[in-house]
Amino acid sequence: MDLVLREFNRFSVAMHVTHSQPPREFVPGQSPVQVSGRVYGSAEVESLSAATLDFWLTTGRFDDEFCELFQEFLGLKHALTANSGSSANLLAVTALTSHLLGDKRLIPGDEVITVAAGFPTTINPILQNNLVPVFVDVDIPTYNIDPQRIEAAIGERTKAIFVAHTLGNPFNLDTVTRLAEKHGLWVIEDCCDALGAEYDLPEDRSLVGGHTLTAGRAKCGSFGHISAFSFYPAHHITMGEGGAVATNDNTLRRALLSYRDWGRDCWCPPGHDDTCKRRFTLQFGELPMGYDHKYVYSHVGYNLKITDMQAAVGVAQMRRLPEFVDARAKNYAYLRERLTQAGDVLTLPEATPGSTPSWFGMPLKLNPNAGFSREELLVHLNDKKIGTRLLFGGNLLRQPYMKGQNYRVAGTMENTDAVMRDVFWIGVYPGLTEAHLDYTCQTMLDFIRTRSKRPAVL
Repeated sequence: MDLVLREFNRFSVAMHVTHSQPPREFVPGQSPVQVSGRVYGSAEVESLSAATLDFWLTTGRFDDEFCELFQEFLGLKHALTANSGSSANLLAVTALTSHLLGDKRLIPGDEVITVAAGFPTTINPILQNNLVPVFVDVDIPTYNIDPQRIEAAIGERTKAIFVAHTLGNPFNLDTVTRLAEKHGLWVIEDCCDALGAEYDLPEDRSLVGGHTLTAGRAKCGSFGHISAFSFYPAHHITMGEGGAVATNDNTLRRALLSYRDWGRDCWCPPGHDDTCKRRFTLQFGELPMGYDHKYVYSHVGYNLKITDMQAAVGVAQMRRLPEFVDARAKNYAYLRERLTQAGDVLTLPEATPGSTPSWFGMPLKLNPNAGFSREELLVHLNDKKIGTRLLFGGNLLRQPYMKGQNYRVAGTMENTDAVMRDVFWIGVYPGLTEAHLDYTCQTMLDFIRTRSKRPAVL
C-alpha cells in the first residue's frame, strides 16, 4: 500500500508542477532579467515529497545518495554536506587546525594566502581561526589570484593557499599546486561558484600530507586538499540552503566530520550507534573508562548539517548538473559574441589557460575611456529591469569590518581596486533564454553607443 500511495503522490506532484509553472512570455522592459535563480521541475519536487513522506528530518538516505553522487562527480573519496557554502569554507579552514594533523596543523598566527577581490566568506574563516590572511592582487581579465605574485607573498609563517575560482573561472592550479609542492602548503579550493569547472594539470604533483595529483584534466575541487561548494539558489545546483566539502584524505574527512557535528569524536551517522563496536570500551581525556563514545568531543565544533529534505532536492539537481553547466556555457558564449562589439569600452573576461570554466556569471570591466561611470550604466540597466551584480565585496580591505583585523598585504592592489571601481557581472544561468540575452546585450550596446558617441554599427 505504501508503494501505491507513494506512486500516486509522485504522479500528483508531477501534475501540480506542470500546471503551476506555465511558460511565461518574456516582455522586454517589463519582465525581469535575473542574474541568477533556481531552475527546477517535477523531479526535484517529487524527490522532496518522497523525503517528506519518509519524515526522516536529519541527514539520512538522501544525504547518503547525494554525497555518493557528488564525490563520484568530482572523482574524490569523500564528500560531506553542510548547511551553506559559507559553512563549507569555515569547515575547510578549521579542519586544517585539527590536532589530527600533528605538526602540520595550522596554529594561530599562521598565514594563508588569498585575495581581497571576492566574497567575504572566503577570508572570514581565516580570521575566525586566528590565522592571518595574506592578500595578493588579482589578474584582469580572469579576476583570479595573479599567479605571478604568489611566490613573493610566501613568508616564514605561510602555511596554506585558500582562494576561489572567481565566477566559475578556475584559478591557475598549475602555479598554485607547484608552489604548494615547493613550499609545503595546504591548498583549499573555494568552488562555491565553480561546480563543474575543469582544469588540465600539466604535471604530477605531490603535496603536503601525502596529497598526490596526476597530470591531466580533472574537475575543480579535486586539486586541493579540501574543496568547498555552495548550493544556494543562485548557484549551479540548489538545495535552497546548503553546501558541501570534499577531500581525498581520510584524516581530513574525519576532522571535517567532527567539526561539522558538534566536535564529537564519534563518527556514527545520525540514527546509528556503535558502528565501531567499541562504544563503551575506550578512554578519552580525563573521562572514566568506557564513557559513551557518542558523547566524547575532541574538537570545538559546530552544528552545520542539513536536513534530508534538502539533500533530496540536491539528488535531483545533481542528475541535471551537466545540463545546467552546458546551458551556462552556451549563454556565456552568446553574450560574449554580442558584446565583442563593445570591446573598446568593456573588457571581456578570459578563461584561465588550460581551464574549462563553469560560468556563474559574466564579469565585465568598464574601461577608462568609456565616457560614463559604472553606476550610470547599472542604474540604466536596473531601470530596464536587467539584473546586475558587483564582483561581491570589491576590495574587501576597504570594507568596514576589516578595520583593525590582522592581515598582511603582499604588493599593490591596483587590480583589486579596479574590480571595486569598474567591474560588474551579468547572468548566464539556465533560466535565461535567447530573448533575455538579446535584450540585455542590445540595451547595453544602445547605452554605450549613446553615451560614448560610438558609431551606429552597434
